[in-house]
Amino acid sequence: MTADSPETAALRARIRELMPRAKEDLTALVAMRSVADPRQFPPEECARTADFLVEAFTEAGLRDMRRVTTPDGTDAVVGHAPGPEGAPTVLLYCHYDVQPPLDDAAWETPPFQLTERDGRWYGRGTADCKGNIAMQLTALRALGGPDGTGFPVHLKFVAEGSEEQGTGGLEQLVPLRPELFAADALLICDTGNFALGLPTATTSLRGLTNVVVTVSTLQGEMHSGMFGGPAPDALAALVRILDSLRDEAGNTTVKGLADDGTWDGVPYPADQFRADVGALDGVSLLGTGTVADELWARPAVTVLGIDCPPVVGSSAAVQAKVRARVSLRVPPGMDAEEARDALSAHLLAAAPWGARVEVEPESVGQPFRARTDGPAYRALGSALSRAYGKDMVQSGQGGSIPLCNVLAARFPDAEIALIGVEEPGCLIHAPNESVDPAEIETMALAEALFLRTYATPPEGRAKRSGVTS
Repeated sequence: MTADSPETAALRARIRELMPRAKEDLTALVAMRSVADPRQFPPEECARTADFLVEAFTEAGLRDMRRVTTPDGTDAVVGHAPGPEGAPTVLLYCHYDVQPPLDDAAWETPPFQLTERDGRWYGRGTADCKGNIAMQLTALRALGGPDGTGFPVHLKFVAEGSEEQGTGGLEQLVPLRPELFAADALLICDTGNFALGLPTATTSLRGLTNVVVTVSTLQGEMHSGMFGGPAPDALAALVRILDSLRDEAGNTTVKGLADDGTWDGVPYPADQFRADVGALDGVSLLGTGTVADELWARPAVTVLGIDCPPVVGSSAAVQAKVRARVSLRVPPGMDAEEARDALSAHLLAAAPWGARVEVEPESVGQPFRARTDGPAYRALGSALSRAYGKDMVQSGQGGSIPLCNVLAARFPDAEIALIGVEEPGCLIHAPNESVDPAEIETMALAEALFLRTYATPPEGRAKRSGVTS
Protein backbone atom coordinates (compact mmCIF):
# COMPACT_ATOMS: atom_id res chain seq x y z
CA MET A 1 0.00 0.00 0.00
CA THR A 2 1.43 3.37 -1.02
CA ALA A 3 1.80 5.86 1.82
CA ASP A 4 -0.66 8.75 1.85
CA SER A 5 0.48 12.14 0.66
CA PRO A 6 0.25 14.83 3.37
CA GLU A 7 -2.93 16.19 1.74
CA THR A 8 -4.59 12.74 1.62
CA ALA A 9 -3.46 11.92 5.16
CA ALA A 10 -5.00 15.14 6.47
CA LEU A 11 -8.27 14.47 4.66
CA ARG A 12 -8.33 10.87 5.91
CA ALA A 13 -7.85 12.09 9.49
CA ARG A 14 -10.55 14.72 9.10
CA ILE A 15 -13.06 12.14 7.86
CA ARG A 16 -12.20 9.79 10.70
CA GLU A 17 -12.97 12.59 13.15
CA LEU A 18 -16.36 13.03 11.44
CA MET A 19 -17.43 9.38 11.71
CA PRO A 20 -19.33 9.81 15.03
CA ARG A 21 -21.33 12.52 13.26
CA ALA A 22 -21.93 10.12 10.36
CA LYS A 23 -23.33 7.57 12.80
CA GLU A 24 -25.62 10.23 14.26
CA ASP A 25 -26.83 11.12 10.75
CA LEU A 26 -27.52 7.51 9.87
CA THR A 27 -29.22 6.79 13.19
CA ALA A 28 -31.65 9.64 12.56
CA LEU A 29 -32.22 8.64 8.94
CA VAL A 30 -32.89 4.96 9.67
CA ALA A 31 -35.49 5.92 12.28
CA MET A 32 -37.49 7.68 9.56
CA ARG A 33 -39.72 5.11 7.83
CA SER A 34 -39.40 6.69 4.40
CA VAL A 35 -41.11 3.98 2.36
CA ALA A 36 -42.55 5.81 -0.65
CA ASP A 37 -45.83 3.91 -0.61
CA PRO A 38 -48.71 5.51 1.32
CA ARG A 39 -50.50 2.16 1.43
CA GLN A 40 -47.82 0.89 3.84
CA PHE A 41 -46.39 3.90 5.67
CA PRO A 42 -47.61 7.47 6.21
CA PRO A 43 -46.24 9.95 3.64
CA GLU A 44 -45.23 12.22 6.52
CA GLU A 45 -42.24 9.93 7.06
CA CYS A 46 -40.86 10.74 3.60
CA ALA A 47 -41.54 14.43 4.14
CA ARG A 48 -39.69 14.32 7.46
CA THR A 49 -36.71 12.66 5.79
CA ALA A 50 -36.65 15.24 2.99
CA ASP A 51 -36.67 18.05 5.55
CA PHE A 52 -33.78 16.37 7.39
CA LEU A 53 -31.75 16.39 4.17
CA VAL A 54 -32.51 20.05 3.53
CA GLU A 55 -31.19 20.96 6.97
CA ALA A 56 -28.20 18.58 6.99
CA PHE A 57 -26.84 19.48 3.55
CA THR A 58 -27.37 23.18 4.23
CA GLU A 59 -25.23 22.78 7.34
CA ALA A 60 -22.65 20.90 5.21
CA GLY A 61 -22.26 23.93 2.95
CA LEU A 62 -24.79 23.59 0.12
CA ARG A 63 -27.10 26.46 -0.79
CA ASP A 64 -30.76 26.84 -1.73
CA MET A 65 -31.59 23.39 -0.38
CA ARG A 66 -35.29 22.73 -0.97
CA ARG A 67 -37.94 20.17 -1.84
CA VAL A 68 -39.14 19.95 -5.45
CA THR A 69 -42.27 17.94 -6.20
CA THR A 70 -41.79 15.51 -9.09
CA PRO A 71 -44.50 14.42 -11.55
CA ASP A 72 -45.24 11.22 -9.58
CA GLY A 73 -46.17 13.32 -6.54
CA THR A 74 -43.06 12.59 -4.47
CA ASP A 75 -40.46 15.14 -3.42
CA ALA A 76 -36.87 15.36 -4.57
CA VAL A 77 -34.39 17.36 -2.51
CA VAL A 78 -32.11 19.67 -4.50
CA GLY A 79 -29.40 22.23 -3.86
CA HIS A 80 -26.07 23.53 -5.11
CA ALA A 81 -22.80 25.16 -4.10
CA PRO A 82 -20.45 27.30 -6.20
CA GLY A 83 -16.83 26.39 -6.75
CA PRO A 84 -13.87 28.32 -8.15
CA GLU A 85 -14.26 30.04 -11.50
CA GLY A 86 -13.60 27.68 -14.39
CA ALA A 87 -14.00 24.56 -12.23
CA PRO A 88 -16.12 21.67 -13.51
CA THR A 89 -19.60 20.94 -12.22
CA VAL A 90 -20.36 17.68 -10.41
CA LEU A 91 -23.84 16.37 -9.63
CA LEU A 92 -24.15 14.24 -6.48
CA TYR A 93 -27.14 11.86 -6.52
CA CYS A 94 -28.69 9.60 -3.89
CA HIS A 95 -32.19 8.54 -2.85
CA TYR A 96 -33.78 8.74 0.58
CA ASP A 97 -36.70 6.35 0.16
CA VAL A 98 -36.23 2.74 1.28
CA GLN A 99 -37.74 -0.67 0.77
CA PRO A 100 -40.33 -1.82 3.32
CA PRO A 101 -38.93 -4.13 6.01
CA LEU A 102 -40.85 -7.04 4.43
CA ASP A 103 -40.88 -9.62 7.26
CA ASP A 104 -40.40 -8.00 10.67
CA ALA A 105 -40.04 -11.43 12.28
CA ALA A 106 -36.97 -12.16 10.13
CA TRP A 107 -35.11 -9.15 11.49
CA GLU A 108 -32.74 -9.85 14.36
CA THR A 109 -32.85 -6.17 15.35
CA PRO A 110 -35.59 -3.54 14.88
CA PRO A 111 -35.60 -2.56 11.18
CA PHE A 112 -36.08 1.16 11.84
CA GLN A 113 -33.53 1.45 14.62
CA LEU A 114 -29.82 1.59 13.85
CA THR A 115 -28.18 -1.20 15.86
CA GLU A 116 -24.45 -1.93 16.03
CA ARG A 117 -23.55 -5.61 16.02
CA ASP A 118 -20.27 -7.36 15.16
CA GLY A 119 -18.80 -4.16 13.79
CA ARG A 120 -21.68 -3.44 11.36
CA TRP A 121 -24.62 -1.05 11.54
CA TYR A 122 -28.00 -2.74 11.01
CA GLY A 123 -31.32 -1.26 9.93
CA ARG A 124 -33.41 -0.64 6.83
CA GLY A 125 -31.61 1.82 4.59
CA THR A 126 -28.26 1.65 6.40
CA ALA A 127 -26.76 0.84 2.99
CA ASP A 128 -29.47 1.44 0.37
CA CYS A 129 -29.36 4.33 0.22
CA LYS A 130 -29.11 6.23 3.51
CA GLY A 131 -25.59 4.95 4.06
CA ASN A 132 -24.64 6.77 0.87
CA ILE A 133 -26.29 9.93 2.21
CA ALA A 134 -24.13 9.69 5.34
CA MET A 135 -21.10 9.14 3.11
CA GLN A 136 -21.85 12.25 1.04
CA LEU A 137 -22.47 14.40 4.09
CA THR A 138 -19.16 13.28 5.57
CA ALA A 139 -17.24 14.03 2.37
CA LEU A 140 -18.77 17.50 2.05
CA ARG A 141 -18.14 18.34 5.69
CA ALA A 142 -14.52 17.27 5.31
CA LEU A 143 -14.06 19.58 2.32
CA GLY A 144 -16.21 22.53 3.28
CA GLY A 145 -16.34 22.48 7.05
CA PRO A 146 -14.32 24.64 9.41
CA ASP A 147 -11.20 22.51 8.90
CA GLY A 148 -11.64 22.16 5.13
CA THR A 149 -10.60 24.37 2.27
CA GLY A 150 -13.96 24.79 0.53
CA PHE A 151 -15.49 22.95 -2.37
CA PRO A 152 -13.05 22.60 -5.29
CA VAL A 153 -15.80 22.19 -7.92
CA HIS A 154 -19.26 23.55 -8.59
CA LEU A 155 -21.67 21.14 -6.88
CA LYS A 156 -25.25 20.15 -7.55
CA PHE A 157 -27.19 17.79 -5.31
CA VAL A 158 -30.29 15.71 -5.97
CA ALA A 159 -31.88 13.21 -3.58
CA GLU A 160 -34.75 11.19 -5.00
CA GLY A 161 -37.85 10.26 -3.01
CA SER A 162 -39.30 7.41 -5.08
CA GLU A 163 -36.41 5.35 -6.48
CA GLU A 164 -37.49 2.15 -4.73
CA GLN A 165 -41.11 2.66 -5.75
CA GLY A 166 -40.07 2.82 -9.40
CA THR A 167 -42.67 5.38 -10.41
CA GLY A 168 -40.17 7.47 -12.37
CA GLY A 169 -40.77 10.85 -10.81
CA LEU A 170 -37.19 12.03 -11.11
CA GLU A 171 -36.80 10.69 -14.66
CA GLN A 172 -39.83 12.76 -15.62
CA LEU A 173 -38.40 15.82 -13.86
CA VAL A 174 -35.15 15.83 -15.88
CA PRO A 175 -36.65 17.26 -19.12
CA LEU A 176 -38.84 19.66 -17.13
CA ARG A 177 -36.01 21.07 -14.99
CA PRO A 178 -32.74 20.22 -16.79
CA GLU A 179 -30.89 23.03 -15.01
CA LEU A 180 -31.08 20.99 -11.79
CA PHE A 181 -29.09 18.15 -13.36
CA ALA A 182 -26.71 19.67 -15.93
CA ALA A 183 -23.11 18.85 -15.00
CA ASP A 184 -19.78 17.70 -16.40
CA ALA A 185 -19.76 14.60 -14.19
CA LEU A 186 -22.66 12.88 -12.44
CA LEU A 187 -21.82 10.78 -9.39
CA ILE A 188 -24.66 8.31 -8.83
CA CYS A 189 -24.17 7.09 -5.27
CA ASP A 190 -26.50 4.09 -5.20
CA THR A 191 -24.24 1.09 -5.85
CA GLY A 192 -21.21 -0.28 -4.06
CA ASN A 193 -17.99 -2.23 -4.12
CA PHE A 194 -17.80 -5.64 -5.73
CA ALA A 195 -16.46 -6.94 -2.42
CA LEU A 196 -15.91 -5.35 0.98
CA GLY A 197 -12.86 -3.12 0.76
CA LEU A 198 -12.38 -3.50 -3.01
CA PRO A 199 -12.77 -0.11 -4.76
CA THR A 200 -15.26 -0.51 -7.58
CA ALA A 201 -16.98 1.56 -10.24
CA THR A 202 -20.19 0.03 -11.54
CA THR A 203 -20.15 0.40 -15.33
CA SER A 204 -23.08 -1.80 -16.39
CA LEU A 205 -26.67 -1.95 -15.16
CA ARG A 206 -29.36 -4.37 -16.22
CA GLY A 207 -32.68 -2.94 -17.26
CA LEU A 208 -36.00 -4.08 -15.86
CA THR A 209 -39.51 -4.88 -16.92
CA ASN A 210 -42.35 -6.17 -14.75
CA VAL A 211 -45.67 -7.69 -15.77
CA VAL A 212 -48.66 -9.09 -13.89
CA VAL A 213 -50.10 -12.29 -15.34
CA THR A 214 -53.66 -13.32 -14.46
CA VAL A 215 -54.95 -16.85 -15.11
CA SER A 216 -58.68 -17.65 -15.07
CA THR A 217 -60.29 -21.07 -15.56
CA LEU A 218 -63.64 -21.14 -13.69
CA GLN A 219 -66.47 -18.78 -12.83
CA GLY A 220 -65.72 -19.36 -9.14
CA GLU A 221 -63.89 -21.67 -6.74
CA MET A 222 -65.24 -25.22 -6.62
CA HIS A 223 -65.03 -27.92 -3.94
CA SER A 224 -61.96 -30.05 -4.69
CA GLY A 225 -63.57 -33.19 -3.34
CA MET A 226 -66.59 -32.94 -5.62
CA PHE A 227 -64.92 -31.45 -8.72
CA GLY A 228 -61.14 -31.78 -8.34
CA GLY A 229 -59.49 -33.70 -11.17
CA PRO A 230 -61.28 -32.68 -14.35
CA ALA A 231 -62.02 -29.15 -13.10
CA PRO A 232 -59.35 -26.83 -14.60
CA ASP A 233 -57.25 -25.48 -11.73
CA ALA A 234 -56.08 -21.89 -12.30
CA LEU A 235 -53.25 -22.21 -9.80
CA ALA A 236 -51.94 -25.37 -11.44
CA ALA A 237 -52.10 -23.62 -14.82
CA LEU A 238 -50.15 -20.67 -13.43
CA VAL A 239 -47.48 -22.99 -12.02
CA ARG A 240 -47.06 -24.55 -15.48
CA ILE A 241 -46.77 -21.14 -17.12
CA LEU A 242 -44.17 -19.91 -14.64
CA ASP A 243 -42.18 -23.12 -14.88
CA SER A 244 -41.82 -22.59 -18.65
CA LEU A 245 -39.68 -19.49 -18.00
CA ARG A 246 -36.63 -21.57 -17.01
CA ASP A 247 -35.11 -24.79 -18.32
CA GLU A 248 -33.84 -27.68 -16.20
CA ALA A 249 -30.48 -25.97 -15.61
CA GLY A 250 -32.18 -22.76 -14.51
CA ASN A 251 -31.44 -20.73 -17.64
CA THR A 252 -34.06 -18.08 -18.42
CA THR A 253 -35.87 -19.30 -21.52
CA VAL A 254 -38.17 -16.51 -22.67
CA LYS A 255 -38.85 -17.18 -26.33
CA GLY A 256 -37.28 -14.56 -28.55
CA LEU A 257 -34.60 -13.44 -26.07
CA ALA A 258 -30.95 -14.44 -26.47
CA ASP A 259 -29.45 -16.18 -23.46
CA ASP A 260 -25.80 -16.52 -24.49
CA GLY A 261 -24.23 -13.18 -23.48
CA THR A 262 -20.80 -13.13 -21.81
CA TRP A 263 -19.20 -10.72 -19.32
CA ASP A 264 -15.62 -9.56 -19.95
CA GLY A 265 -15.10 -7.50 -16.77
CA VAL A 266 -14.18 -8.58 -13.24
CA PRO A 267 -15.10 -12.26 -12.69
CA TYR A 268 -17.40 -13.37 -9.87
CA PRO A 269 -16.15 -16.66 -8.38
CA ALA A 270 -18.95 -19.14 -7.79
CA ASP A 271 -17.85 -19.86 -4.21
CA GLN A 272 -17.87 -16.17 -3.40
CA PHE A 273 -21.32 -15.77 -4.95
CA ARG A 274 -22.68 -18.74 -2.98
CA ALA A 275 -21.46 -17.11 0.22
CA ASP A 276 -22.77 -13.65 -0.76
CA VAL A 277 -26.22 -14.96 -1.63
CA GLY A 278 -26.42 -17.46 1.27
CA ALA A 279 -27.01 -20.52 -0.93
CA LEU A 280 -27.88 -23.62 1.08
CA ASP A 281 -25.58 -26.63 0.96
CA GLY A 282 -26.38 -28.89 -1.96
CA VAL A 283 -28.49 -26.30 -3.80
CA SER A 284 -27.11 -25.56 -7.28
CA LEU A 285 -26.60 -22.12 -8.76
CA LEU A 286 -28.75 -21.46 -11.82
CA GLY A 287 -27.69 -21.22 -15.45
CA THR A 288 -24.96 -22.72 -17.60
CA GLY A 289 -22.86 -19.53 -17.93
CA THR A 290 -20.47 -18.09 -15.37
CA VAL A 291 -21.93 -16.22 -12.43
CA ALA A 292 -20.90 -12.91 -14.03
CA ASP A 293 -22.50 -13.93 -17.34
CA GLU A 294 -25.78 -14.76 -15.64
CA LEU A 295 -25.76 -11.61 -13.50
CA TRP A 296 -24.64 -8.94 -15.93
CA ALA A 297 -24.86 -10.22 -19.52
CA ARG A 298 -28.03 -12.34 -19.74
CA PRO A 299 -31.75 -11.85 -19.09
CA ALA A 300 -32.98 -13.18 -15.75
CA VAL A 301 -36.58 -13.86 -14.75
CA THR A 302 -37.89 -13.77 -11.18
CA VAL A 303 -41.39 -14.45 -9.85
CA LEU A 304 -41.87 -11.62 -7.36
CA GLY A 305 -45.22 -12.62 -5.92
CA ILE A 306 -48.32 -14.77 -6.35
CA ASP A 307 -51.90 -13.95 -5.39
CA CYS A 308 -53.47 -17.22 -4.27
CA PRO A 309 -54.81 -18.62 -0.99
CA PRO A 310 -52.13 -18.79 1.73
CA VAL A 311 -51.50 -22.11 3.44
CA VAL A 312 -53.01 -20.90 6.68
CA GLY A 313 -56.71 -20.43 6.00
CA SER A 314 -56.78 -22.32 2.71
CA SER A 315 -59.78 -24.52 1.96
CA ALA A 316 -60.51 -27.60 -0.14
CA ALA A 317 -61.21 -25.68 -3.34
CA VAL A 318 -60.10 -25.68 -6.97
CA GLN A 319 -58.91 -22.16 -7.71
CA ALA A 320 -60.74 -20.11 -10.35
CA LYS A 321 -58.46 -17.08 -10.74
CA VAL A 322 -54.88 -16.34 -9.61
CA ARG A 323 -52.18 -13.76 -10.40
CA ALA A 324 -48.42 -13.42 -10.33
CA ARG A 325 -45.97 -10.56 -10.75
CA VAL A 326 -43.05 -11.52 -12.97
CA SER A 327 -39.85 -9.48 -13.24
CA LEU A 328 -37.31 -9.67 -16.06
CA ARG A 329 -33.84 -8.15 -15.74
CA VAL A 330 -32.46 -7.06 -19.10
CA PRO A 331 -28.71 -6.84 -19.91
CA PRO A 332 -27.06 -4.01 -21.87
CA GLY A 333 -27.52 -4.52 -25.59
CA MET A 334 -31.10 -5.73 -25.17
CA ASP A 335 -34.07 -3.37 -25.48
CA ALA A 336 -36.28 -3.53 -22.38
CA GLU A 337 -39.52 -2.81 -24.26
CA GLU A 338 -38.82 -5.59 -26.74
CA ALA A 339 -37.99 -7.86 -23.80
CA ARG A 340 -41.31 -6.97 -22.14
CA ASP A 341 -43.19 -7.83 -25.34
CA ALA A 342 -41.34 -11.14 -25.63
CA LEU A 343 -42.11 -11.98 -21.99
CA SER A 344 -45.79 -11.15 -22.47
CA ALA A 345 -46.01 -13.26 -25.63
CA HIS A 346 -44.27 -16.17 -23.90
CA LEU A 347 -46.67 -16.11 -20.94
CA LEU A 348 -49.70 -16.03 -23.24
CA ALA A 349 -48.40 -18.86 -25.40
CA ALA A 350 -47.53 -21.07 -22.42
CA ALA A 351 -51.10 -21.27 -21.13
CA PRO A 352 -52.20 -24.93 -20.74
CA TRP A 353 -55.69 -26.41 -21.10
CA GLY A 354 -57.12 -23.34 -22.83
CA ALA A 355 -56.81 -21.29 -19.64
CA ARG A 356 -57.56 -17.60 -20.11
CA VAL A 357 -54.43 -15.51 -19.57
CA GLU A 358 -54.12 -11.74 -19.34
CA VAL A 359 -50.78 -9.94 -19.10
CA GLU A 360 -50.66 -6.40 -17.70
CA PRO A 361 -47.37 -4.56 -18.35
CA GLU A 362 -45.93 -2.46 -15.57
CA SER A 363 -42.66 -0.53 -15.36
CA VAL A 364 -39.90 -0.61 -17.99
CA GLY A 365 -36.32 0.56 -17.46
CA GLN A 366 -33.62 0.31 -20.11
CA PRO A 367 -30.18 -1.18 -19.33
CA PHE A 368 -27.18 1.13 -19.04
CA ARG A 369 -23.49 1.00 -19.89
CA ALA A 370 -21.21 3.82 -18.71
CA ARG A 371 -18.57 5.55 -20.82
CA THR A 372 -15.26 5.07 -19.01
CA ASP A 373 -12.69 6.86 -21.18
CA GLY A 374 -13.02 10.42 -19.85
CA PRO A 375 -11.29 12.60 -17.25
CA ALA A 376 -13.90 11.98 -14.56
CA TYR A 377 -13.27 8.23 -14.65
CA ARG A 378 -9.54 8.78 -14.53
CA ALA A 379 -9.98 11.03 -11.50
CA LEU A 380 -12.34 8.51 -9.89
CA GLY A 381 -9.89 5.65 -10.43
CA SER A 382 -7.11 7.69 -8.84
CA ALA A 383 -9.29 8.72 -5.88
CA LEU A 384 -10.56 5.22 -5.14
CA SER A 385 -7.08 3.74 -5.42
CA ARG A 386 -5.63 6.28 -3.01
CA ALA A 387 -8.49 5.84 -0.55
CA TYR A 388 -8.32 2.03 -0.47
CA GLY A 389 -4.69 1.42 -1.41
CA LYS A 390 -5.86 -0.88 -4.23
CA ASP A 391 -6.53 -0.42 -7.93
CA MET A 392 -10.12 0.30 -8.88
CA VAL A 393 -12.02 -2.49 -10.66
CA GLN A 394 -15.10 -2.24 -12.87
CA SER A 395 -18.14 -4.44 -12.35
CA GLY A 396 -21.73 -4.78 -13.45
CA GLN A 397 -24.80 -4.77 -11.29
CA GLY A 398 -28.01 -6.70 -11.59
CA GLY A 399 -30.04 -3.80 -10.29
CA SER A 400 -31.65 -1.13 -12.44
CA ILE A 401 -31.35 2.67 -12.21
CA PRO A 402 -33.48 4.01 -15.09
CA LEU A 403 -32.40 7.56 -14.25
CA CYS A 404 -28.95 6.83 -15.72
CA ASN A 405 -30.33 6.43 -19.24
CA VAL A 406 -32.44 9.55 -18.93
CA LEU A 407 -29.42 11.57 -17.83
CA ALA A 408 -27.18 10.06 -20.53
CA ALA A 409 -29.69 10.96 -23.23
CA ARG A 410 -30.21 14.51 -21.95
CA PHE A 411 -26.52 15.22 -21.27
CA PRO A 412 -24.56 13.09 -23.76
CA ASP A 413 -21.23 14.81 -23.02
CA ALA A 414 -21.43 14.23 -19.26
CA GLU A 415 -19.65 11.33 -17.59
CA ILE A 416 -21.79 9.16 -15.33
CA ALA A 417 -20.10 7.17 -12.56
CA LEU A 418 -21.79 4.81 -10.11
CA ILE A 419 -20.27 4.19 -6.68
CA GLY A 420 -21.40 3.69 -3.10
CA VAL A 421 -21.30 1.71 0.13
CA GLU A 422 -23.59 -1.19 -0.88
CA GLU A 423 -21.22 -4.19 -0.97
CA PRO A 424 -22.76 -7.73 -1.10
CA GLY A 425 -22.70 -8.26 2.66
CA CYS A 426 -25.15 -5.37 3.11
CA LEU A 427 -28.14 -7.56 2.08
CA ILE A 428 -29.98 -4.59 0.61
CA HIS A 429 -33.76 -5.08 0.16
CA ALA A 430 -33.60 -8.11 2.51
CA PRO A 431 -34.16 -8.48 6.26
CA ASN A 432 -31.13 -7.56 8.39
CA GLU A 433 -29.74 -4.99 5.97
CA SER A 434 -26.49 -3.54 7.27
CA VAL A 435 -23.47 -1.48 6.34
CA ASP A 436 -19.83 -1.66 7.34
CA PRO A 437 -18.95 1.79 8.74
CA ALA A 438 -15.46 1.40 7.26
CA GLU A 439 -17.05 1.55 3.80
CA ILE A 440 -18.80 4.82 4.67
CA GLU A 441 -15.52 6.23 5.95
CA THR A 442 -13.35 5.13 3.03
CA MET A 443 -15.93 5.99 0.36
CA ALA A 444 -16.33 9.46 1.92
CA LEU A 445 -12.58 9.87 1.54
CA ALA A 446 -12.75 8.62 -2.06
CA GLU A 447 -15.52 11.08 -2.93
CA ALA A 448 -13.64 13.98 -1.38
CA LEU A 449 -10.44 12.99 -3.18
CA PHE A 450 -12.36 12.68 -6.44
CA LEU A 451 -13.76 16.20 -6.16
CA ARG A 452 -10.29 17.58 -5.55
CA THR A 453 -8.62 15.53 -8.28
CA TYR A 454 -11.29 16.23 -10.90
CA ALA A 455 -11.04 19.94 -10.15
CA THR A 456 -7.37 20.04 -11.15
CA PRO A 457 -7.00 18.69 -14.70
CA PRO A 458 -3.56 17.82 -16.10
CA GLU A 459 -1.83 20.37 -18.29
CA GLY A 460 -3.19 20.54 -21.80
CA ARG A 461 -6.72 19.38 -20.99
CA ALA A 462 -9.46 21.57 -22.40
CA LYS A 463 -11.00 24.08 -20.05
CA ARG A 464 -14.07 22.82 -18.23
CA SER A 465 -17.50 24.07 -19.06
CA GLY A 466 -18.16 25.06 -15.47
CA VAL A 467 -21.91 24.51 -15.82
CA THR A 468 -23.61 26.40 -13.01
CA SER A 469 -27.13 27.03 -14.23
